[in-house]
Amino acid sequence: MAITPESLAKSGTEHGHQAALFCWIALNVDKYPELKRLFHIQNASANRSARVVGVKAGVPDLFLPVKNGRYSGLFIELKRPQSEVKKAGKVSKEQDDWIQHLLLQGFGVALCYGWEAARNMLIQYLKFRE
Repeated sequence: MAITPESLAKSGTEHGHQAALFCWIALNVDKYPELKRLFHIQNASANRSARVVGVKAGVPDLFLPVKNGRYSGLFIELKRPQSEVKKAGKVSKEQDDWIQHLLLQGFGVALCYGWEAARNMLIQYLKFRE
């Protein structure tokens, strides 16, 4: 059985959706070569201590350091989408604070519910630069 973005996202967790997005990128990097620059940002959460040096609560999950003329890059906060058994992920006060700060600094910022929404945002961002 082949690993697909859909199979990775099936868990319904935020981690599963991030894995699905990176799987999709691996399958489509020839079409969108800039996506090889997308990376995950280690941030503080309920599962990770903010005491680790340099780790900050609320920093968005992903960053694409590709300028598009108006923005210096795109940050994505990826949340799990609503499902039959789980509510959609919520934005914390710290995340909202970071999102507002990054927007004021001239970065693109997107809040995406699920890997497909993140994929669509990345495609839209890259097409915007053309």
